[in-house]
Amino acid sequence: MKRYALALVAALLPIMSNAAPIKNADCYSAKYHDYVDASINWYQALVDMTVKKDPTLDEVAAWFLKGRKNHFNLNAQAFDYYLENDSAKLNLEAPVESWLKLSQEDVKTLAQSSLPPSTLAEKVFNFRQGEAMDGNYTLRSALADLLSHPKEIDKALNQYNDQMNSINQRQCQ
Repeated sequence: MKRYALALVAALLPIMSNAAPIKNADCYSAKYHDYVDASINWYQALVDMTVKKDPTLDEVAAWFLKGRKNHFNLNAQAFDYYLENDSAKLNLEAPVESWLKLSQEDVKTLAQSSLPPSTLAEKVFNFRQGEAMDGNYTLRSALADLLSHPKEIDKALNQYNDQMNSINQRQCQ
């Protein structure tokens, strides 16, 4: 009987921890969404600088940026879903950029589900599985080159770092 009771408690612990409401969930959501916005703005700034240097990369840069926006927007939707329904998938003790880690398998599972993030998950999964657009390697090389010249990205990097410092300083306890 004692063994049965222990097994029952062990089986219920994950369910109970997942069902526990998160205090200040709105604060966590806002903080995560601000991180997503800062990240999208950072990629937008990098793409803008790259295209300014080489306007022929405009089309592939737009394709790349759309993929990054979908990635971050999926994370925002998935974060809110897990915050409300399965907080065990979140690491709220870590810095905000590490609160949610979606593996490719997680994205695939979400894409095949009927959960709210499924539509964006399908877009992200298909983007990752699809063929790269012509010019992708050239764009990524140009981005790498840009990132290797700190003076050129100084303003955008400082803006991103300032946003991230501000976001990480906000407490949701």
